[in-house]
Amino acid sequence: MEFVKDYKNIDTLRHSFFKLAQDTFELELKHWYEAGFWNDTYIPYSYAKGGQIVANVSVNLLELMINGVKSRSVQLGTVMTHPDYRGRGLSTQLMNKVLEDYGQGYDIMYLFANDSVLEFYPKFGFRPVDEQLFSMDCPVDTVRAAAIRKLNLADPLDLNLFTTLGAQRIPVSQRLGVSGVHGLLMFYGLNVFSGQLYYLEDENLIAICQQENGQLEIFDLISTQPVSCRDIALQLADSHTETIVFHFTPDDPGLELAGSSYSGGLFVRSQGSLEYPAGLKHPATYIG
Repeated sequence: MEFVKDYKNIDTLRHSFFKLAQDTFELELKHWYEAGFWNDTYIPYSYAKGGQIVANVSVNLLELMINGVKSRSVQLGTVMTHPDYRGRGLSTQLMNKVLEDYGQGYDIMYLFANDSVLEFYPKFGFRPVDEQLFSMDCPVDTVRAAAIRKLNLADPLDLNLFTTLGAQRIPVSQRLGVSGVHGLLMFYGLNVFSGQLYYLEDENLIAICQQENGQLEIFDLISTQPVSCRDIALQLADSHTETIVFHFTPDDPGLELAGSSYSGGLFVRSQGSLEYPAGLKHPATYIG
């Protein structure tokens, strides 16, 4: 068993990593890599056997914006082990290696766990943190017509627009936002939300959203300038919209929102005095 990390330029290991991610989570990473979006902020920590990746914990280096203050943070993701190698403590060993490298130099380390491993992460000093999903009623008489164009990332011009705005964007929220991890946003654009990207020309803004059964779900608003979430939401809404749900934490002054409990499996390990705030929503487009 060989420990390897940061091997994006080693073809055999990279291809094996992609296959394990596909088999475990149905993640398609090849296109993301070939498009040039695997950069130095994404670092896999893995064990390999015979040139094949059999276990992994990935590190995403980023900045969290918490109430207007930036913090150096680490988000862990793509935690997986090949079925033939489970039960050998490989994930524990990889977590310890990550903590050895990043446990002291960053303000916050966090991850999103599925229900099957909720007892695993507290062993390493992580604690569960409650999240909240925010929503507002949509007053039909205030819906505003807007110049909106659906993007097609198979079109090089649209891909360039999404890439450029994504690289230059500011955090969607000062209360809880993310920056410095452009590759993660591009993964979501290419693989998760490729059919829900809309460009608002007058605002020079890309909205990631979908509407179904009277509910408009907004996953992200990508802009180089501060925006009013309420105003943009009303431009995206139509006569059928009854409720608008934000998959991040809007920070418009005076915006009246309803909150509901959200079980996203968030676990946080903090260093120093900066604490990750409970009761907010981490942006949906930056979950590794």
